[in-house]
Amino acid sequence: MMAARFSSLPLEIGGTKHPWLAGVFLLGLCLLVLCAYRVYLHPLAHVPGPLAAKCSWLWLHYHAYVGDECTRIRRLHEKYGPVVRVAPNEVDIADGGAIAPIYSAKTDLVKPPHYSKFAVDAHATVFSTLETADRSARLRAVMPLFSASGVRESKAAIDDCVAEFVTLLKTQAESRQVVDVLNLAEAFACDVTTAHLFGDSYGALKETVAPFSAAGYLDFFLSPGRFFYMPTATWAVLEWLAAVLFPNKHIEHSIVAVNSYLDRLLKSSKTKPSSYQGRLLSQGVPALETAAECKDSIFAGGYFIGVVVARILWLLVRNPDRYAALRRELLDSKTSSDGGRINDQSLPYLQSVVKEGLRLSMPSPARLPRIVSTGGLVVQGYRLPPGTNVGIAALQLHLNPDVFPEPEQFLPERWEHPTPEMRRDWVPFGMGVRSCIGRGLSNVVILEAIKAVVEADLLAGARAVQDKIEVKEWTISKLKEKEILLAWS
Repeated sequence: MMAARFSSLPLEIGGTKHPWLAGVFLLGLCLLVLCAYRVYLHPLAHVPGPLAAKCSWLWLHYHAYVGDECTRIRRLHEKYGPVVRVAPNEVDIADGGAIAPIYSAKTDLVKPPHYSKFAVDAHATVFSTLETADRSARLRAVMPLFSASGVRESKAAIDDCVAEFVTLLKTQAESRQVVDVLNLAEAFACDVTTAHLFGDSYGALKETVAPFSAAGYLDFFLSPGRFFYMPTATWAVLEWLAAVLFPNKHIEHSIVAVNSYLDRLLKSSKTKPSSYQGRLLSQGVPALETAAECKDSIFAGGYFIGVVVARILWLLVRNPDRYAALRRELLDSKTSSDGGRINDQSLPYLQSVVKEGLRLSMPSPARLPRIVSTGGLVVQGYRLPPGTNVGIAALQLHLNPDVFPEPEQFLPERWEHPTPEMRRDWVPFGMGVRSCIGRGLSNVVILEAIKAVVEADLLAGARAVQDKIEVKEWTISKLKEKEILLAWS
């Protein structure tokens, strides 16, 4: 009877009646077997997670593309615990105790090929290179610029950029117009980054048309994040097709502007050996690769510092009691009258405001994966085999209510007596040996900018136009509205 039942099916696997159906049947059978293997027999089968993520990469690809990856995975952690399988070979950890075994220099877990999408003009940079050893020589050359003493030497240049930023914000506030503080803060960040590193400011704050000319380039640099987990070769083809089929004149003009600035910079006879580009060129780094590193730095400084400064201004306007407390500290401090020292530690509430702003801003909110090396890795009782991509997302740590009570609230006071877990899990600049090399510079610039704005009382009478700031949770987050608006009455 069973044989008769199968013989009545409208296809013949080995015949010619419906050969295409036979192909579909075999393909479906193969996919079913593959899914069964990944769910029940794969080395990661013991790690909890949703069935869709265990079977296929499509679940992770989709949520990365639409920009809600971190939020969705956060819900998975609430359901399954601190270790979750989010793709056939990808594991997400929501436990700050795993930072050291994953990101420390001792374990030396390398970056997976995902990061190569952030290469600039097909050149690997300090950020996108996969092997730690590959970037060592370049890091040694430029690290003096990011040291505390290197930043102090640029105090005059930083002060000039801060003063220009404050003047422009004051002018726009006094005009009672709605101000896009994101565009203004990114222009400031672009100028202060280039002035410090290259010895030649980009000049974004002097431009009279908004958005400033490099803004499109900063926006363009975010695009690989939505395709982060896609094979790099596939992504390269899609990127080329998108450029051909859907050209964006704003971004094209912005890239031309940045290229023109760097071309002038690198061909200048006044290039200082102590500058970022001078140090790289003196190490024998070819001009095209030096230009790529410079572009990477313009993006990193311009976007990261700009977003954080704008978000903190918005948070202070939304929390007038915190703004008043910060202003009282600055007015009461002797250093506020004489200019103070750069990154002055005598202003604890200012330090707390910036720490809390960095916690909530999270320019890089998503998981930063590493490849488990030979010997495997044990995390929270789960053994992860070699070759597994494993990582921790800043969003999972920064919004963990067990470490940061009321995690979505702006509470600078929480940093008056931080717990060891708070210090460990505060990772706005990344984690471990591959954390952001510009964290010292960024922290100083953000502190100085917020200090100057509050001292001048520029946020008095301001209101936030947006009730909330929503982002695409890519590798480097992108604001959905591409603006942060404040209005003065």
